[in-house]
Amino acid sequence: GVFYEIVQSFPRMEENVQVDSYVSSNRWRRHSESLKSIDTNRASMGQDSSEPGGFTDLLLEEGHDNTTQIEEDTDHNYYTSRTYGPYDSTSRDLWVNIDQMEKDKVKIHGILSNTHRQAARVNLSFDFPFYGHFLREITVATGGFIYTGEVVHRMLTATQYIAPLMANFDPSVSRNSTVRYFDNGTALVVQWDHVHLQDNYNLGSFTFQATLLNDGRIIFGYKEIPVAVTQISSTNHPVKVGLSDAFVVVHRIQQIPNVRRRTIYEYHRVELQMSKITNLSAVEMIPLPTCLQFTSCGPCVTAQIGFNCSWCSKLQRCSSGFDRHRQDWVDSGCPEEAKDKICEKNIDTTETPPYSTTTFLPTTTRFRILTTTRGSTTSHLPTSLPTEDDTKIALHLKDNGASTDDSAAEKKGGTLHAGLIVGILVLVLIVAAAILVTVYMYHHPTSAASLFFIERRPSRWPAMKFRRGSGHPAYAEVEPVGEKEGFIVSEQC
Repeated sequence: GVFYEIVQSFPRMEENVQVDSYVSSNRWRRHSESLKSIDTNRASMGQDSSEPGGFTDLLLEEGHDNTTQIEEDTDHNYYTSRTYGPYDSTSRDLWVNIDQMEKDKVKIHGILSNTHRQAARVNLSFDFPFYGHFLREITVATGGFIYTGEVVHRMLTATQYIAPLMANFDPSVSRNSTVRYFDNGTALVVQWDHVHLQDNYNLGSFTFQATLLNDGRIIFGYKEIPVAVTQISSTNHPVKVGLSDAFVVVHRIQQIPNVRRRTIYEYHRVELQMSKITNLSAVEMIPLPTCLQFTSCGPCVTAQIGFNCSWCSKLQRCSSGFDRHRQDWVDSGCPEEAKDKICEKNIDTTETPPYSTTTFLPTTTRFRILTTTRGSTTSHLPTSLPTEDDTKIALHLKDNGASTDDSAAEKKGGTLHAGLIVGILVLVLIVAAAILVTVYMYHHPTSAASLFFIERRPSRWPAMKFRRGSGHPAYAEVEPVGEKEGFIVSEQC
C-alpha cells in the first residue's frame, strides 16, 4: 500500500487505520435482461460529437475494422458493467468534453495539479448513490481515482474507491498536467488531464475521466492511453480499474480509556478487465437494486433482488447485513431478529418491489466479504489470503468525539463530564466576583456597600464606658480584650 497526503483544508484525518480485505465464498447472481430496457440518458450533457475538442478530433487509423465492439453486460452483484470499444459510437457519447462546459463551473484544482500522492475533498451538489448509500462528499486523488469513504485516512488506495485508472500518476512532473472537475447539478465529472507516471515519464501522458450521475451510474471515459494498462508497474503504487466499498468498525480498547481502533472491512469489489482499457474506450456501470432501497418490512423480506434482505425493527432499516451501516446492524441485534423474517404487522402484498420478478442464475463473479469479529453469528471466515494491496496498519486512535456509533453508556459519561465542567465554571465565577467586591470595598470605604457591611460587622469589644474630665475633651474608654490594649478617642461622646 501507499500513503497519500491530505490537503490541509480537509477535516480531521484518521492517522491509524487498519484495512482488511478477504475473498468470501458467497456468490450471488442477478438477471440483467430487465436492465437493458433502462434509458441510458448518456452523460454527454448536450455535447455534439461533430464539434471539436471531443473524440472526433482523434482520428482512427485506416484499415481497422470499425464495427461495433461492445463487451457484454457483466454482473458484479451491485453493478452491471458494459465496456465500449474504441470503434463504438457510444464511447464518444459517454465522453464529457469539459472544454465545452461553462467555464465558471469547471474548476482546476491547483494543489492536485502540482503535487504527487495528494488528495482533496470535493463537495457534490446532489446526492450520489454509491452501493445504495448517498454521498455528498468525495475525495479526489492525484493517482487517478476517487476515494468515497467517510473515515479519511492516508491509505486511500486500499478500498472504498472509484478508480477509472489508479496508478502512480504525478501531475507535478509536467506543466500540462491538471486535475479538473465539473458539477452541473446532476453529474460530477473528474478528469485527469495529460498526467504522467511518476516512475516512468517516458511512457507518455494519460487523459481519462470519471463521471458520477445522480441516478447512480458511473462512467469511465478514456481519451489518451499511450500504453497497455497491463504493462503499468504496480511496484510503487497499486494499479486498479473498478469500484470498492467497505464498512468501518470501531473497537474499544479497555486498557486505554477514550482510545479506539478503527478497522475498515472491504465487503465488495468490482475489478474490470484492464486489457479492455484503451484509447477511445469507455465503461458504463449501472447500479443494481440493494436492500437499502426498501423502507418497510413487507417489501424488504419478500424482495427477490439477489440479496438476502432482512428487516430490523429497531433501526427501521432493510439490509443484507453487509453495507456501511454494518456496526449499527450488529450492535442493535439485527442479525438475531433477521432469523425470523416475520414482520410485526401483516405483510402488505399489494406493495410489490420493482424487481420481484427477477430470476437468478449461478455466478462466477468473485465477491469480497469481511465481517466483524465482535461475536456476530453471521461472520464468515476468510477463504484466501489478502490481495497485494490489502496492507494492515496497527491502529490506536484517540477518539475526538466524531464517531456516530457511541454507546448509551458513553453518551451518559459525556453528559456527566459536561455537568462537571459547568459546575467548575460557575464556582470560578462566584469566587472571582467575591474578590472583585472585596477589592472595591477596600478602596472605597465610604461607598454604600462598604457602610452596609461595616454596620453589620460583629464587634470584638465589650460595651464602652464613658466618663468626663474637666477641661478635657470627652472620650470613651474601653476595656482591653486579650493582649490588645488601647483607647478610642472621639471629639464627641
